[in-house]
Amino acid sequence: METVKVLGKGQIVIPAAIRKKHRILPGTEVQIFEHGNLIVLMAPAEDPVESAMGCLPGEPSLAAELAEERKKDFRS
Repeated sequence: METVKVLGKGQIVIPAAIRKKHRILPGTEVQIFEHGNLIVLMAPAEDPVESAMGCLPGEPSLAAELAEERKKDFRS
């Protein structure tokens, strides 16, 4: 894991080894999204759906939370 500092305007520098590995060149657009307390930068991909599969953690399980809520509603 790499550690970077956030600059004054909210900018970060992606380490050179990571930029090279993912072919991120100056001007390349990357996607950013959040899931819980994770912030994810995603490099461009030929098939964005395939590359996104499995990138989010399995926990917390929203399906489990929904099932619990439904049980509470059913008991009421």
